[in-house]
Amino acid sequence: MGSPFEPGRWPTLNAWAAAAWSLELVLYASLAFPAVRKSLDRVDRRVLALGLTLSSLLSYLTFAPAAGMFEARGALMLVALSGALSLWPLILPRSRLADAGFLVLLAGVTLAKPWKVIYASPWEWPPMDPLGQLMWIRVGIVSALVLRKAEGIGFGWIPTRREWRIGTAWFLAFLPAGLTLGLALGLVGGIQLRQPLWRELLLAVATFFGMLWVVALAEEFFFRGLLQRWATAWLGSATRAWLLASALFGLAHLPFRGFPNWRFALLAAVAGLFYGRAYLAAGGIRAAMVAHALTNTVWRVLLE
Repeated sequence: MGSPFEPGRWPTLNAWAAAAWSLELVLYASLAFPAVRKSLDRVDRRVLALGLTLSSLLSYLTFAPAAGMFEARGALMLVALSGALSLWPLILPRSRLADAGFLVLLAGVTLAKPWKVIYASPWEWPPMDPLGQLMWIRVGIVSALVLRKAEGIGFGWIPTRREWRIGTAWFLAFLPAGLTLGLALGLVGGIQLRQPLWRELLLAVATFFGMLWVVALAEEFFFRGLLQRWATAWLGSATRAWLLASALFGLAHLPFRGFPNWRFALLAAVAGLFYGRAYLAAGGIRAAMVAHALTNTVWRVLLE
């Protein structure tokens, strides 16, 4: 197929990369609209599971052949992973064991991060492996909400005024504890402004909404919307479920910048306690998303 860096090919590859990104972002962002979620709810579950499985290939097939990076085993892995997540609620009857297995599958693939291998590309920018992460979040959300019919999550992209207030209040409650613990663990230094204030503000706004609609949405959907809620029924105690979800949230951050990063995992577990309280106070994940996104924004923009 020739080198992707041959004269004249780079603009074409850029176009295919942009098309792949645009396609996955449209599919991901479509879940923000209640009308889209309702329309999916009217589709036959077997047809939806098949369509969801095949949709995992769309962004990959858009750029990989053009970049000369297509591999059949990568495509088969995408189909196998998304197919397992989509078919899980259809094949297995609803039970504690089935739901626990669903969570293990969803979390296990997320932590394994196979996307860097599957979505390999001959360029550094734009990175293509986040497309796999967005796809996995999208498939997981639809599988849980529409195919599994998970309830009580409070899923949505736009928090209400009440949820903004609750999320902000729990973020402010965490801030002194988080800063104190971060300083004690050597994770936090001083506030660092690396560029003019107006640029820092723009960066903070962009970081916040990126965190709110990707990182916080995905992690709060899993840890609070699914795990904490289901564990409440399994353990017969909202308090034990809250503590369990917070502890596992911390453990999930062990690989952060080198495994095992116990200091960061401890800080994340404490943060998870506050996110979990925001979820309980609001009765849904959007308030927890606000607290989570605010925390991550302060960390990334001012403290990291």
